[in-house]
Amino acid sequence: MVFTVKIRKLRPLIGLLAVFVLSAVPVEGGAQNDRAPVLGLPLDCQLGKTCWVVNHVDLDPGKAMLDYACTSFGYDGHKGTDIAIRDLKAMRDGVPVTASAAGVVIGIRDGVPDTGLAAPKRIIRGRECGNGVALAHKGGWHTQYCHMKNGSIVVRNGMKVARGQRLGSVGYSGNTQFPHVHITVRHNNRVIDPFLGIGPGQGCGQGVRSLWSPKIDNLLRRSPSAVYNAGFAAVRPPAKSVRAGLFKDKVLSRRAPLLLLWADVFWSQKGDVIQLQIFGPKGKKIHQYQGDVTKTKARSLYYAGMKRKALYWPSGVYRGEITLSRPNPSGPATAITAIRTVTLK
Repeated sequence: MVFTVKIRKLRPLIGLLAVFVLSAVPVEGGAQNDRAPVLGLPLDCQLGKTCWVVNHVDLDPGKAMLDYACTSFGYDGHKGTDIAIRDLKAMRDGVPVTASAAGVVIGIRDGVPDTGLAAPKRIIRGRECGNGVALAHKGGWHTQYCHMKNGSIVVRNGMKVARGQRLGSVGYSGNTQFPHVHITVRHNNRVIDPFLGIGPGQGCGQGVRSLWSPKIDNLLRRSPSAVYNAGFAAVRPPAKSVRAGLFKDKVLSRRAPLLLLWADVFWSQKGDVIQLQIFGPKGKKIHQYQGDVTKTKARSLYYAGMKRKALYWPSGVYRGEITLSRPNPSGPATAITAIRTVTLK
């Protein structure tokens, strides 16, 4: 028995802090500013393990989406870089938002509830950024951090902060559909894509150099496609519950009516192949689902499994393997794999 659910594209519209209203265009021409800050990661996490880049700056002046790599990981009009954490449980546990560069706090907002788009429109209107902090840096540079956790901001206006210093925590406030930090970089009131810096041209691939620290630049440039969350379940897992941090049991009953393997995926693309396999306690494959991805999605939930046929499932450790494969016209297909286990007893 196979079950598959795909969730629509994420479009967390980002607004400006009311105390920090600046104009916005994709990039600025001219030579690279010598005083451009070297940016660190704006949250305390492990890239590819506990946090993932999801959306990039949109460089296309029209209605299309074009990111720094000439791909389309993001959405029309996006003015920052989104780095997501796993789910709402991770948010509740606390993930620090940190200053990407040393600077001075020039704007803060707190008090917006962590309800995302479930909040009444009057709560979000004019506060799309949610709870946030804005920093001024030398040479006309600014960074802005959005969607922070309600009540978590630990800095104040006029305060000097060091690179890596905690500003607050990742949250779910403002106009957003998932817990993450959105960082916008500006120079002289213009939006700058940190992957490009300031270059002689406008558009993908034309920056002089990245603003990101060399220690994290390569990690940030990895494809946003990722199997970022997975587990086993004894019932069909609703997407809302999965993204709240549920369905992560390490032990299930041998009398469970279903044994399902689920996976939440960032940026599965049209033409990809998704495969979910379950192996029994003796290592034998007992179930496999494989299907083609027919539409590019920013986030998709897949699950597959089978019904219990006997009185009990055999006891022991079951292993699940999730693989997202992507064809490569110039070479071998690339594959993203995640493994999860569960004990039935």
